[in-house]
Amino acid sequence: MHALEDLPDGASVNSVTAASVMVAGRLALRVELTEVAASGVPGVDFIDQPTFVHIPADFGNGIIEVDVLSRLAGGAPDYARAFAGLAYRITENLESFEAVYVRPLNGAKADPPGPRAQRAVQYFAYPEWNFERLREEYPDGHYESSADIGPDEWIHLRIEVQGERLRASVDGLQVLDLPKTKGREARGGIGLFVDIGTEAFFSNLSITAR
Repeated sequence: MHALEDLPDGASVNSVTAASVMVAGRLALRVELTEVAASGVPGVDFIDQPTFVHIPADFGNGIIEVDVLSRLAGGAPDYARAFAGLAYRITENLESFEAVYVRPLNGAKADPPGPRAQRAVQYFAYPEWNFERLREEYPDGHYESSADIGPDEWIHLRIEVQGERLRASVDGLQVLDLPKTKGREARGGIGLFVDIGTEAFFSNLSITAR
């Protein structure tokens, strides 16, 4: 268990900053895009890119859990949704990884309009399968889901990985069950992932490899 009261031993930052802060009653790790990344090019510097705190690990299959609280950062673009979550199977040189993240502003507690309510949790696989491609090729929303969440509150995110299969739950309720994910079946590190326009806080990271 990593309490995440500070940066874990051996961890590094990639296109993000990380600092220990008090938030919502606990000491946690605040993670945001760097100014350079945030002012960069969509699809190159941000939006489903390797923007995370990278924690070295030899993770292939198993369970990862974390508490995350996210909200809009100052100057966030109008399409920002407080994106934050977990990356896993991060390979050497950040060539590939998979991730599950939440969009709390699309959660039921935020009462979003129209189709956004079905887009509160997202899976993607870097570099080939970003959310836009998944949404275009799977318009039924197979790789995203609704969730009863909102911004500026602690959310417990749990992912279970076994080969190509992924199960994800939010606050104890399963939100994704994907028999066939899109990533390379690799082993690698874990990431505390954030995206554009987001101020995210992470606490109580647990990694159980199988």
